[in-house]
Amino acid sequence: MTATDLSLPAPAVAAPDNRSAPGRPVRSRGWRLVGYAALVLAAAGLLLPFYWMVVASLKTNSDVFTIPITWLPDPVVWRNYLDIWQRSDMTTWLGNTLLLSGVVTLLQVVTGSFAAYGFARVRFPGRNALFLAYVGTIAVPWQSYMIPQFILMSKLQLSNTLWSIVALQAFGAFGVFLMKQFYETIPEELSEAARVDGLSEFGIYRRIMLPLSRPALASLGLLTFVTTWNDYLGPLIYLRSPELRTIQLGLNTFISQYNAEYALIMTGSVLSVLPVAVIFLLGQRYFIEGIASTGLKG
Repeated sequence: MTATDLSLPAPAVAAPDNRSAPGRPVRSRGWRLVGYAALVLAAAGLLLPFYWMVVASLKTNSDVFTIPITWLPDPVVWRNYLDIWQRSDMTTWLGNTLLLSGVVTLLQVVTGSFAAYGFARVRFPGRNALFLAYVGTIAVPWQSYMIPQFILMSKLQLSNTLWSIVALQAFGAFGVFLMKQFYETIPEELSEAARVDGLSEFGIYRRIMLPLSRPALASLGLLTFVTTWNDYLGPLIYLRSPELRTIQLGLNTFISQYNAEYALIMTGSVLSVLPVAVIFLLGQRYFIEGIASTGLKG
């Protein structure tokens, strides 16, 4: 007999017995369904006020607060959207708000990304201390330096102009922090290779960092646009002329004049929310990607 004939057969490896825990897949699926149901209920609770606002804007004024609540307008009063344009200066309000939000968003994206590149990629003495001091200004409430800012804008003769809001909100520490976190996820080898090829720091920023940071730029742009669009206190302090009012100031004056016209008030609220909702829906993919990626370290 040969050595091969005397060798013992290899023991068979037993396959995993899924029958040992028959209830595990069922329980896992059950918990997943419970989680989905909880998310659906939470989403419905968040969207319910917005749905009621839209429905109320399509009702007659006497039907807005009827008991019991009617969740579908009957009849549908589309004329409310025409009446509010005729009885208010909605075109001016929306135009001023759109102009301020667009200019401030553009400036914050440019200044925030450029400063963040310096903190993330350029090495200079005191860089970390300066960055911590700059980001620390986020914790300082605006009310503590609101009066000095107003005095400064008045001496610069920018008060009661749109330029005052632009000058105050063109720079933001949060945008620098957000972009710096994203830049640190980009491999340093890309910048080193570009420097070897003779590319300047500004060229690296413009041709490498900006194209790779589109999700973070979209996140910063969306957050800045929404914040500027919903700002009330800043325009209230600096914009005193009626032709400079934003949508928030305009709606406040409209409510004070037509405090019993609830359907028109809801119509104006829908018009103030609609542009922000459309912009967020168009950019939500980049927003989620940018927020998720800024928390990673590469």
